[in-house]
Amino acid sequence: MHQPEKKAPATECPVEHEKLNPDNFMPYLKQEPAPDQKTALPTERVISSIPKAVSDDKSSNWEYPSPQQFYNALRRKGKQTDERSVEMMVDIHNFLNEGCWNEILKWEKLHESKCGEPKLLRFMGRPDTLSPKARVLGWFGTPPPFDRHDWVVDRCGKEVRYVIDYYGGVDDPDTDTPVFHVDVRPAVDSIGSAWDRVRMAWREKFGQNEQ
Repeated sequence: MHQPEKKAPATECPVEHEKLNPDNFMPYLKQEPAPDQKTALPTERVISSIPKAVSDDKSSNWEYPSPQQFYNALRRKGKQTDERSVEMMVDIHNFLNEGCWNEILKWEKLHESKCGEPKLLRFMGRPDTLSPKARVLGWFGTPPPFDRHDWVVDRCGKEVRYVIDYYGGVDDPDTDTPVFHVDVRPAVDSIGSAWDRVRMAWREKFGQNEQ
């Protein structure tokens, strides 16, 4: 369970991940203010802790969009947003992505003997496509996730797809901060990924390594 310090409404990620720069797998996002924009937004980009499978001259890690780029992405998708809230939204966006990568590393630890440095190759936002797990949970009354991403990890030459469902929870009553939950797991694209799910379920249930 991840609890950012600032509050913002739960909404799908505005960055159009399907439109990627082929050199660095990042979206083409403008830094120029919108014509009717009233608040100046920072254009600095934060470097994440997530290593790139394909690096460029600037950094070996992925860069998050600046608040200005984030706002432009929201506007391009027709979303009306208070300009004063954008920096807070970017903070939460980045915080959740860091949490997702940490969850992926827990899964990748199952393969650390063969690959000690997995890297993120590419990703795509799929807010309008329910994952099979989210659909089944919905049959039992679980609200749908507010967003979904598919991340493809380079496991030392092998591509492994992960599915990430983002859920919003009830705000923390003591701090009035939003609570988010991310459900991260390998997509069942292969027997190996299906077996990883079994292995992880065993570890979580019995608290020990499988033999």
